[in-house]
Amino acid sequence: MDKIVIRGGVPLKGDIPIAGAKNACLALMPATLLTDAPLTLMNAPRLSDIRTMTTLLQSLGAEVSTLHRGKVLALSSHDLTSERAEYDIVRKMRASILVLGPLLARTGRAEVSLPGGCAIGARPVDLHLKALEAMGAELDLRDGYVHAKAPGGLKGAVVEFPHVSVGATENALMAATLAKGTTVLKRAAREPEIVDLARCLRAMGAQVEGEGTDTITVQGVSALGGATHRVVTDRIELGTYMLAPAITGGDVTCLGGRLDLVPAFAEKLDAAGVSVEETDRGVRVSRKNGGIGAVDVATEPFPGFPTDLQAQMMALLCTADGVSHLEETIFENRFMHAPELIRMGARIDVAGGTATVTGVERLKGAPVMATDLRASVSLILAGLAAEGETVVSRVYHLDRGYEKVESKLGACGARIERVDDE
Repeated sequence: MDKIVIRGGVPLKGDIPIAGAKNACLALMPATLLTDAPLTLMNAPRLSDIRTMTTLLQSLGAEVSTLHRGKVLALSSHDLTSERAEYDIVRKMRASILVLGPLLARTGRAEVSLPGGCAIGARPVDLHLKALEAMGAELDLRDGYVHAKAPGGLKGAVVEFPHVSVGATENALMAATLAKGTTVLKRAAREPEIVDLARCLRAMGAQVEGEGTDTITVQGVSALGGATHRVVTDRIELGTYMLAPAITGGDVTCLGGRLDLVPAFAEKLDAAGVSVEETDRGVRVSRKNGGIGAVDVATEPFPGFPTDLQAQMMALLCTADGVSHLEETIFENRFMHAPELIRMGARIDVAGGTATVTGVERLKGAPVMATDLRASVSLILAGLAAEGETVVSRVYHLDRGYEKVESKLGACGARIERVDDE
């Protein structure tokens, strides 16, 4: 098992290219199940989660080919051989549940194992199931699987989510494209990944309106066709790498970045004393006057502060002048990185869903352990700013969401390497 070794204290300077969005791509790939025509995804990220989704789709009979060194995915589901998504694959990644809606919409039946993923809270799939039930699906949960059928096809319905759920919105949106009649999704997620999925589905012939708002309307069609679609820029990778020059005192341009993907996050960086400027090359980030100021952060659905940037922001605020408060409102149990940051000299007190962070003058390098995907990269950011050597173990979490971290940061001057943990 690999680990990452960082020798901190170097201000980063240069360019970091931002990849296509993992979370967008993981929703786009199952859209192939809606059609027997080819679907081509450009700007795909090269990550272990993408490989897991590839394996899952192939187990259903879909063909998935990687082109141009993995940056293009060519998908075809012209000859599906199974409607059963097995536990051994699904347990590795929560996004696997996104095959449920497309399978049910196209074939009238699906058996999908309840999913796994990062251990950051329960994250039940009840909203996915209630949305499909509203559209006429008959569901039975037994033996750890969702057994779903819709013998006469799905039917349009008004689906009002009790709270915002990105995954449930994606599943319902895909299912609605082939449902008979009109489906209205109320309190729908507004994330850029939802907008990206809707645009791809529209290119395939779906009739979708309202993406990016809290009400999405879908007029079902009898069949979808193929399309070529470019995956949107990864806003979480963008935000993560925007923090690298902020925490080290450097000057970095995140190539291809757009501030409309991270509006609330960019506002908090600005309030903390970080210069954030959108240019024709991407987003340029540097400190304004040398130091980082304390700010309070509460995670919210888009366009609010992303929960997937909370751990990384905590790393920055560990070095701020003053006391910051981070409130996690999306997932329980998402402060598991705090004890590891404390090992590096951070002063953090967690009470329920709020972490109080008192900034220290400098973090100290230490051996630490990644507990989930975003926590792993927060420890790398902390290591970039720390005095001495930081060793991050269990970095298999990292590879689920970030490609070539060492080379991207190393190209900007970071002293970072991946080593074999013997």
